Amino acid sequence: MSIAATPAWKALSAHAEEVRKHHLRDLLPDAKRATALTAEFDGIVLDQARQNATTKTRGLLIDLAKAAGLKERLAAMASGHKINTTENRAVLHVALRAAKGTKIVVDGQDVVPAVLKVQADIKKFSDAVRTGKWKGATGKKLTDVVAIGIGGSYLGPEFVYEALRTDPACAKASAGRRLRFLANVDPIDVSRALEGLNPATTLVVVISKTFTTAETMLNARTVRAWLVKSLGAKAVAKHMVAVSTNLKDVEAFGIDPKNAFGFWDWVGGRYSVCSAVGLLPLALQFGWKPVDQFLAGARSIDDHLQSAPFEKNLPVLMGLFGVWNSSFLGHSTRALLPYCQALLKLAPHIQQVDMESNGKRVALDGSVLPFEAGEIDFGEPGTNGQHSFYQLVHQGRVVPADFIGFRQSQQPVKVKGDVVSNHDELMSNFFAQPDALAYGKTTAELTKEGVPTALIPHKEFPGNRPSNVLLLEKLTPKTTGQLLALYEHRTAVQGFIWGINSFDQWGVELGKVLAKQVRTQLAGSRGKAKAPVAGFNPATAALLERYLK
Repeated sequence: MSIAATPAWKALSAHAEEVRKHHLRDLLPDAKRATALTAEFDGIVLDQARQNATTKTRGLLIDLAKAAGLKERLAAMASGHKINTTENRAVLHVALRAAKGTKIVVDGQDVVPAVLKVQADIKKFSDAVRTGKWKGATGKKLTDVVAIGIGGSYLGPEFVYEALRTDPACAKASAGRRLRFLANVDPIDVSRALEGLNPATTLVVVISKTFTTAETMLNARTVRAWLVKSLGAKAVAKHMVAVSTNLKDVEAFGIDPKNAFGFWDWVGGRYSVCSAVGLLPLALQFGWKPVDQFLAGARSIDDHLQSAPFEKNLPVLMGLFGVWNSSFLGHSTRALLPYCQALLKLAPHIQQVDMESNGKRVALDGSVLPFEAGEIDFGEPGTNGQHSFYQLVHQGRVVPADFIGFRQSQQPVKVKGDVVSNHDELMSNFFAQPDALAYGKTTAELTKEGVPTALIPHKEFPGNRPSNVLLLEKLTPKTTGQLLALYEHRTAVQGFIWGINSFDQWGVELGKVLAKQVRTQLAGSRGKAKAPVAGFNPATAALLERYLK
């Protein structure tokens, strides 16, 4: 039975009409409501008082979670059940940060020892590279790393790298080192990734579970040619390592399988940053200590997800209000607004985590959903976003938003003579924007201010725009891990409520299949046979002929 057929869903649908009669400017002054809609865990405050909701709304959403069997589904995920039914796989990114002594069984085998073994191998190898024990082909220390991957093999690691690189301890640990990411098959990205690097001091990490991903392998061959041209064929063994499960193809590529770091089929690409996919390049750049702290942060949210009651459970509450905004209030988008420049890659990563997971049209049983699932995610750090798309969110479409801020800056600055520090200036905007979205500005207020009548429609702000406000102490390796896990689990919670499979991604396949057909055509047309364009619709055929001209 579809969740939409349950009494809990129908109660929320009726309740939505009731809530639409309330404006946030009338709800926000209620101190008891504000307290009730605030939850806290391990230094993270989640304030949901600016949601278009009452305390009754939250109660009805928790009823919906119970109707969907959320607690049981979360437990099944954490215990290794094969909840990815279309691929018959477990979903165990939580195992990637499990503590020693934890037991998680898949197909009769405890997977945690294997995870810890890979982590130990990464620590040993990264220590050897960083200390110079592992040297390049010319005997020089390898100080630069190029990580080649795409999608989940790139977005998550880059998000964490950017979050940590201005942390003082991480900056000190990475002094004299550079980490670059190469994802796009566009040769411009290759040029940018290799710009200013010396092959003799560069280590390349090729990240591909199957070692067959077209874009990644072409980029890997391109960078291998760059290394070989400068250092000779023997350089590959010293300058290239892999993160993959396909050791046969790793070896065929020229990389010693002993220098391949594995992961497992129960690790989805977009959930893989806590595997060797992310840990290897991050450990090479920062050393193992901050990586370990990052894993501990994610683990704290994993434990909280399973143990906290729904009323106090941060990822559950975020997921439930996401369902409320999307399925009951009709808001199809969501803005991620970190007031911290180090989180500039949060939105791109969560775009994949959320949109690739929940962008589905059918339920687990294959039936077409009677509602739309998934949200369109976008975002930019504050205050940059304020000068970009905030016009739309204030006076155009209603876009639920997540504001993320920190009490302390990674890089505090106070200019002599200025009234506030740079971080206080940033946080002034952080606190003001959610209230501006909630309250808006009325015709009466504008008239009282003496605004000319003709300008009032242009200066009026409807308000009543919902948002979450997340306040943390400081962006550190630990809180970066917490944020990652919060959004991973928020996505899973919504998928469980909707009754969809958040862990497959068949929607990315069709374009790849068609690209192979085009690739074959381009190779044939540019080869000796000069094959004519054939087998395409007239529009595509005309474009291909123009491209090949």
